[in-house]
Amino acid sequence: MKKPRIRITLIDRKGPRGCHRGHCIGDRFDFDTERGKLCPMAMHVGFLYADILRYGGSIPGEEPGTARFCCPDPDTINVFRIETLSDDDEG
Repeated sequence: MKKPRIRITLIDRKGPRGCHRGHCIGDRFDFDTERGKLCPMAMHVGFLYADILRYGGSIPGEEPGTARFCCPDPDTINVFRIETLSDDDEG
């Protein structure tokens, strides 16, 4: 069974300051090839969701194949969407 691709997208920011890594709403990251570009604090949280989704799990209250999570920096609070992609989905 082939593992689905995972994409992480920055969808919102709730904190009073901008991201110290320079991430902006709309930034997208391929979990397998670009995870080093994502802030390590956010990646630490996002990895758990990627693992759950990649291996067929789901997150209560979220659409199948998706989850939302936040950066743990209380001054930034970037909100990310993580989603599985089929081979038909673009980048």
